[in-house]
Amino acid sequence: MEEDAVYSHPRISVVVLTCNRVDELCATLERLLALPEKPPLVVADNGSTDDTVARVRSGYPTVRVIECGDNLGAAGRNLGTACVDTEYVAFSDDDTWWNPGSLERAVRLLDAWPNAGVLNARVVIGENGATEPACTVMRASPLGGNGLPGPALIGYMAGACVFRTALFRAVGGYASRLSIGGEEELVALDVLAFNQAIVYCEQLTVHQNPSPVRDSALRRRLLARNAAWTAWLRLPWREASHATLRALEVFAQERTLPRDGIDLLRGLVWACRRRRVAPRFVLEMRERMRAAEREAAASAADADVPSTAGKIDART
Repeated sequence: MEEDAVYSHPRISVVVLTCNRVDELCATLERLLALPEKPPLVVADNGSTDDTVARVRSGYPTVRVIECGDNLGAAGRNLGTACVDTEYVAFSDDDTWWNPGSLERAVRLLDAWPNAGVLNARVVIGENGATEPACTVMRASPLGGNGLPGPALIGYMAGACVFRTALFRAVGGYASRLSIGGEEELVALDVLAFNQAIVYCEQLTVHQNPSPVRDSALRRRLLARNAAWTAWLRLPWREASHATLRALEVFAQERTLPRDGIDLLRGLVWACRRRRVAPRFVLEMRERMRAAEREAAASAADADVPSTAGKIDART
């Protein structure tokens, strides 16, 4: 009876972010519409120039489509979430979808652990269902899980997480200037500053069939730029300086230093005007994670095997 009540009166919605990938999006919507939880679905369309909006509206009349106008990057999720009237909101990309029952479990976990603000699901890749390597790193988080439904994290995956809707709105969602690429870090720092935990939950599952429409070089540059801007927004001066130097090194390697360097420096003015350093306890959590990262790198070097330590920074 209690389970039927969860399904009959959804307390969780799903916001799907998309741009010019209508075939992948439609496949994802088919899977989300088949979920037993029957969550309200919202598609945030980032200015697609294909027939995304028309196909979704004609083929999936129960799905609400929000036209962002321009490509807002991750901030398109803000417009989608603005239309949500459920207590919790799950996020998908157009190539990720939730496993049946996972959303219902997420509701129960967030009900039971009021100190948990964000749940990150286990992500399985492709037809063989291999676990995303970053999830293996999350599972081994040195922050532990005392008083939480799983290991505590300092970050999460934007397309495989569940938020308390009020918390997402309270932190302001995603900064439009960051677009896509490491956009989670700023939100994660602000979530932690609200004394809300980010938790890895193995019992929640998201599937991903990675889209072939990707620009790896552009993503590397955006990750480096956004890491620098986020550092100037929330981290101590020393970390901000180091992140800036790392970004310039990436631009030099990609042979885009003049253009991307100017863009980076202009953004620093924007970031410094909004600078608000994260609380000490949040910085201490980051340092514990960095210490574990350095230890893992040293162990990998001693064993002469590849290290996954660098993935902690991007995902946890």
